[in-house]
Amino acid sequence: MESKNWKSFLEELADPQFVDVSSLETHKTLPPEIWEKGQLKPEILDALYEIAKEFFETLKLDPSVKMTDVTLTGSLATYNWSDYSDVDLHILIDFNQLTNRELTEDYFKQKIQNWNRVHKILIKGFEVEIYIQDSNERHYANGIYSIMNNSWIKEPSRYRNEIDYDTVQKKAAHLMEQIDDVYDYYAEKDYKLALKSAEELMERLKKYRRSGLSTEGINSIENLVFKVLRRNDYIKKLSSLKILSYDKTMSINGSY
Repeated sequence: MESKNWKSFLEELADPQFVDVSSLETHKTLPPEIWEKGQLKPEILDALYEIAKEFFETLKLDPSVKMTDVTLTGSLATYNWSDYSDVDLHILIDFNQLTNRELTEDYFKQKIQNWNRVHKILIKGFEVEIYIQDSNERHYANGIYSIMNNSWIKEPSRYRNEIDYDTVQKKAAHLMEQIDDVYDYYAEKDYKLALKSAEELMERLKKYRRSGLSTEGINSIENLVFKVLRRNDYIKKLSSLKILSYDKTMSINGSY
């Protein structure tokens, strides 16, 4: 069923002054609901490990493939957390142990998408998002905490370069306008164009963010713009438009 709020998106303004960047502010402490004296609270640690273990078991991989670690990363492992933050739970696996890596990676993506779509597990009000990460792959993050070892892999820094809020707002507003254009195509029932535009824009956003992370890290303009889009629900909006457009494109309407 389509959301009743879709029509209201047409009236949204993407002028930079209306783009909320307040959630990018840095706090003086880690989120106190989750952390205590620089370590995960015991009940949080146990809960996150249990979630990761149960998800890993649903993959039904060869017994020789093990979890090399489970990590908490993302903004909840930094001083840049907000009410919009998710519990980014990463399950690390050595992808070199996979028999058919390409096929298995596609399988992982489907399992993750299904799990994240079906479940809404909250840890102190923050929603859990599962990821599978190749243990050999470099992960860009300000803070990474090993749940299996109950210790920091990379302890977050309170220091952050001065944010160019003006640039972040302008670039985010420009991308919001493009996402609203996709909705316009959908509202006008041009589902093929909406789907094509959504897929292309989603891929461009991934490359855009990846480029910023690889050159200037988590504080890059590109990564901050992506965060603003996500925290203003525009990434979710684009993803939903992609799914809705695909379903409409593949449907056949008529009377019987």
